[in-house]
Amino acid sequence: MNEPRPASAAWIATAPILFVLMWSTGFIGTKLGIPYAEPFTFLAIRFAISAAILAALALAAGAQWPSDWRTRGHLVVAGILLHGVYLGGVFSSIAHGVPTGVVALIAGVQPILTALLVGRVLGERVSTLQWLGIVLGFGGVVLVVWERIAFGGATAVGIAFAVLCLLAITSGTLYQKRYCPQFDLRAGTALQLAAGTVFCLLVAAASETMVVDWTGEFVFALFWLVIVLSVGAFNILFSLLRKGAAARVASVFYLTPPTTAVMGYFLFGEVLGWLALAGLAVAAAGVALVNR
Repeated sequence: MNEPRPASAAWIATAPILFVLMWSTGFIGTKLGIPYAEPFTFLAIRFAISAAILAALALAAGAQWPSDWRTRGHLVVAGILLHGVYLGGVFSSIAHGVPTGVVALIAGVQPILTALLVGRVLGERVSTLQWLGIVLGFGGVVLVVWERIAFGGATAVGIAFAVLCLLAITSGTLYQKRYCPQFDLRAGTALQLAAGTVFCLLVAAASETMVVDWTGEFVFALFWLVIVLSVGAFNILFSLLRKGAAARVASVFYLTPPTTAVMGYFLFGEVLGWLALAGLAVAAAGVALVNR
């Protein structure tokens, strides 16, 4: 049995908005939990729980698991890139003092890289109008985070981790689109999270103390990142990849830093200036052009 597909146009229209709202909470959850566990230790726990939940759901629903080793291998590679390396880069960058706005800005370059590579890798054509949208979207991201960038506490290692997460999410998205076009999302994502768990455990064992301070804040952050991000947002992302061209899907990420800025305003009282508000409008216009 194949993965159940969204039946209505309403779901297809609202899924990107829902994804952006869920994905944008990732930086908040990370910042909340990272003081109590080292990055790859934190991720190994998160991925293990997420994999177990999705595997149970897949088994209960009688989902079709990948039957051949070639498909499993491709899913494992994509899973390590999209889960282990990408999120490992995000967590490590924040842990090394890089402000979340800077990490979001660097990760926001992903649609540019995707558009540059999508023709060679997937044979998709990016139109002139879409290129304009990509440029506008990136410009909007820069405007939104410009007021919040403060490199004072950042280190060269932290910036390198942020660049690593950019390369991982870009290559992982393209790899998934090319080599894993069809698989049951519940079973396939469970397999990918299991691969991410093993990857993070190996890195943690080699470079971290693996000590966890099980505070209430850490447990809440872990629960949120498991249910909302690992289980919810990634399944919506992969569903979107099947519905549209990779360049269009990648453009959705442009709305993440502006949305995170809005959440920061309501949750932490971070003020949005006129420059940031202008960036929100520019980024939204860019996404609209890319998806037109």
